[in-house]
Amino acid sequence: MYKDEYERWLAADLQDCDLKPELNKIAGNDEEIKDRFAVALAFGTAGLRGVLGAGTNRMNIYVVRQATQGLANWVKTQGGNQTVAISYDSRLKSDVFAKTAAGVLAANGINVRIYDALMPVPALSFATRYYKCNAGIMVTASHNPAKYNGYKAYGPDGCQMTDDAAAIVYAEIQKTDVLTGAKVMSFAEGVEKGLIKFVGDDCKDAFYAAIEDRQVRPGLCKSAGLKLVYSPLNGSGLVPVTRVLNDIGITDITIVPEQEYPNGYFTTCSYPNPEIFDALKLGLELAKEEGADLMLATDPDADRVGIAMKCPDGSYELVSGNEVGVLLLDYIAAGRIEKGTMPKDPVAVKSIVSTPLADAVAEHYGVEMRSVLTGFKWIGDQIAGLEAAGQVDRFIFGFEESYGYLAGPYVRDKDAVIGSMLICEMAAYYRSIGSSLKQRLEEIYREYGRYLNKVDSFEFPGLSGMDTMAGIMSSLRENPPADFAGIKVSSVTDYKNTAETGLPSANVLIYGLENGCTVVVRPSGTEPKIKTYFTTKGKDLAEAEAMKEKLADALKPIFK
Repeated sequence: MYKDEYERWLAADLQDCDLKPELNKIAGNDEEIKDRFAVALAFGTAGLRGVLGAGTNRMNIYVVRQATQGLANWVKTQGGNQTVAISYDSRLKSDVFAKTAAGVLAANGINVRIYDALMPVPALSFATRYYKCNAGIMVTASHNPAKYNGYKAYGPDGCQMTDDAAAIVYAEIQKTDVLTGAKVMSFAEGVEKGLIKFVGDDCKDAFYAAIEDRQVRPGLCKSAGLKLVYSPLNGSGLVPVTRVLNDIGITDITIVPEQEYPNGYFTTCSYPNPEIFDALKLGLELAKEEGADLMLATDPDADRVGIAMKCPDGSYELVSGNEVGVLLLDYIAAGRIEKGTMPKDPVAVKSIVSTPLADAVAEHYGVEMRSVLTGFKWIGDQIAGLEAAGQVDRFIFGFEESYGYLAGPYVRDKDAVIGSMLICEMAAYYRSIGSSLKQRLEEIYREYGRYLNKVDSFEFPGLSGMDTMAGIMSSLRENPPADFAGIKVSSVTDYKNTAETGLPSANVLIYGLENGCTVVVRPSGTEPKIKTYFTTKGKDLAEAEAMKEKLADALKPIFK
């Protein structure tokens, strides 16, 4: 059957000139044909994500058209404005896919608001809410390697699409022939007919204003003299991040030149992810040259931000997502109490795989900490619940260990723009009182204990990868481990059991060990990998690290 589909694509008059040569090149190669045509990219709550190329299991204009037709069919049942917002990042073909999606929507009589240049995830979430859209589309593959692209779908609240809505869209996609089933209109025709309009400056300015309104100590940065090195990692963060930082008074910014402008090939690092050292390497070298207080990097769609802080000896230390989350929670809570801007009954939200140190910090400041499933939409869901109750101002901060932060309800996804602003304001504040981020982090560890949070990943590539992952998770449920490295398992929480957790079902297992450590096993929702999260605690870092390594070694045989 997949060979028939290959032949159908080969015979078609394909409008993307890159696709036909690829199809000709794989003629007679059964494995390559099977890889592209045996399955279709699945559409879920995270939308689509895949390698660029020809076929149903690749990202191309035909798969984008098919997905957008499915989305359009759902939008047409929703009433309201019949409008969809679109943004895109710097990845290869992101602009093409965004305009392709706009054309399909216009052909279906649906209005489009599209950014006139690349803008990040939070700007898409904001525009979706600002224009009271039925849905939003963000063309991005986040921090994946250059050969990937993707298509994130958002609901009317600016949050990633719900399971129910995604299931309806997926059903509509499956009814739509990938090559011929979508209604099509050129982007130019959509603009001429008034169905496609660009996002206005009023929306962009309101986005920046909403971020700048969340300063904890307004005006502080103008005189603090913070020296920053910043890398947008060739993505969409350059314009919004530098705009907001300049607005609040941070002007001593050196941009990493090789990573300044959009470049979907990401030639300076194979994996443009601010969680990893290689992506920050050029920035760190520049920070040392410049003597910067802080090095900061945002990923291509600018929803994640990673930093390196200057230490007293002049070296630079990467700060984990958990540590930045704890530092920001501590800074926001202490600062808002000091300034008298802390709401009554404040709420912070984190994912279940993020550090329990945040719970201790929240308790110290009288902040209610809520733990939700992994995926920022669940943090958005908590904000929506507060908003529905007329209590949205109670939300002060949300974060995930995977470098995603949000302070404020103006968007419903993680936002590296506000993350960058608050990190810089926090660093400027500590600098102004003769301290530093490093010093404050060490104070937090002395006060609450030396927590260590580490994540390991095991990849399962190929068509059988997902089946292998499912088998591993089933085995862990059927034959629960009694111990890891001789340390007894004292509790197991299975997040598939909603009665036990009170949360929606999720494929996550959390093991509590009798020495107070925790081990989390979770398959990724977007990549063929299983992640293991370790939380250990010791009298010092060395003791916590030794325990992590001991536990990690014990788990490795499970994932072979």
